[in-house]
Amino acid sequence: MGFAADELVGCKRWQDLMTVGCRIFHQTHWMPLMQIQGSVAEVQLEFANRKGDTFPVLVNGKQRGTGDQLRHDIAVFVANDRRKYERELLTARRRAEELLESERKAQSALAEALRQQEQQTFQRAVLAEQLIGIVSHDLRTPLHAVALGASLLAAGDVTAAQARTAGRISSAAQRANRLIADLLDFTQARLGGGLRAQRSELDLHALVADCIEELKLAWPGRAVRHETHGSGTSLADADRLAQVVTNLASNAMTYGAPERPITISSLIGASELTIQVHNLGPPIPEELLPHLFEPLRRGEQQVKRGSRSVGLGLYIVEQIATAHGGAVRVRSSADEGTTFVVTIPTP
Repeated sequence: MGFAADELVGCKRWQDLMTVGCRIFHQTHWMPLMQIQGSVAEVQLEFANRKGDTFPVLVNGKQRGTGDQLRHDIAVFVANDRRKYERELLTARRRAEELLESERKAQSALAEALRQQEQQTFQRAVLAEQLIGIVSHDLRTPLHAVALGASLLAAGDVTAAQARTAGRISSAAQRANRLIADLLDFTQARLGGGLRAQRSELDLHALVADCIEELKLAWPGRAVRHETHGSGTSLADADRLAQVVTNLASNAMTYGAPERPITISSLIGASELTIQVHNLGPPIPEELLPHLFEPLRRGEQQVKRGSRSVGLGLYIVEQIATAHGGAVRVRSSADEGTTFVVTIPTP
């Protein structure tokens, strides 16, 4: 401290060595605590040397005796290293808090950027679906004109080659019209709150039989069997159920073994009707099963070359089943083949 021993002993009180702030603390806290407890431990104070420079000290004190014999034993340790450590600790803590705050801001900015990106992606998807609906709707008129023109050409006095050409034009127009119908249904399901089902009385077995006749024309040479169970009429949307049969049967024709027949079953129960379509051939890959009814998905490894499917058939089947309050499920294995089952409750 820069003082000689004779300048301190008998000349100064120990609190005289403290800074002004510490003297106040000594009078208001340190001494009252000493009197109450009889001891004080690990109290940090500040001393000032002869030049007026301050430095921290750590003080431990113990009171003994009473009255005129009252004495205080005090141990004082210079605490420069401790103060430095504490300051470094505070600085490190402050730095950690700043880094944490920076991390929070970065996470918040990233979350906001992802939210905006998702919103933009969603808006683009909605716009794309709206565009699909608009274009599909507008294409119907010229396609009707093409189909009508082909029919008129075929009905006139034409050569065999011209008749074949007219037939191909008509067939292509029909395929395009079916694709447009699927796209319009897709747009309705995605943007219009789902497909609608207009229930009316129908004969399920007769409806399936009519669909099979149309399938035989579209798939000449392929064997199709029809199994019926139960009897009576039901209430459902006949056009939509025809879509279900056609989509599932076309799917079975595309993916099933061409030399094996497909079986379409119509079942009429007391409280529900069921349509089953079964084909033999390679099973559906397990990794594809959870995504089978998602739109615009196809089993590329099995689709025959030249297939015009865009992957909406099964999605529309599920939407039709849902519109009727029903469900669709599938089971597929190498031994038993693949079976799609659509169950619809009847009021």
